[in-house]
Amino acid sequence: MNIILLGPPGAGKGTQSAGLVARHGMKQLSTGDMLRAAVKAGTPVGLEAKAVMDRGELVSDDIVSALIDENLDAMAANEGAIFDGYPRTAAQASDLDRILAKHGRSLDHVIELEVNVDALVERITGRFSCANCGALYHDTANPPVKEGVCDVCGSTEFKRRPDDNEETVRTRMEEYRAKTAPILPGYETRGIVTRVDGMAPIDVVAGQIDAILT
Repeated sequence: MNIILLGPPGAGKGTQSAGLVARHGMKQLSTGDMLRAAVKAGTPVGLEAKAVMDRGELVSDDIVSALIDENLDAMAANEGAIFDGYPRTAAQASDLDRILAKHGRSLDHVIELEVNVDALVERITGRFSCANCGALYHDTANPPVKEGVCDVCGSTEFKRRPDDNEETVRTRMEEYRAKTAPILPGYETRGIVTRVDGMAPIDVVAGQIDAILT
């Protein structure tokens, strides 16, 4: 099974993808993770992508589609794929159809996580992680038990992603509305689009997605 999870950054696509991997043995293809790996490696593509992401913009379609193609090529033919954060534009949607056909695959479901913008801003700007072990926290929803100390490893060093700020979040939301939302009608004509409440508790969202896939 091959599915797309759509929604603006911070809607919970990564969290729900991880759950699908654990429950159904699918492979998560997160453009964000792939791009961050390229940025961390300091490759020419990674450096180019970093400059774009720091401005709160989206990287080029060619870069992202090439990453998707390479990752599908490395997967087993019977391994299901979760496209997390891709496609984001009409051009990427067209690329995905071509790439899937190349690998003998077809698209089964497109699931959109719907969000409230103001609540999304609060969700994203409040998140941070342990600089040592990577444990995830949130200023109000999930703070460490002891302020300033990681629950998992006891470290007192934390970090926030530089793009987790209100201006960038709202810029990305506008990008999503302008470029990604218009691709949905094409998928709706195929009868494969379903929308769920992305602001609901994680387990509730997961249950809604599982119900779609069964």
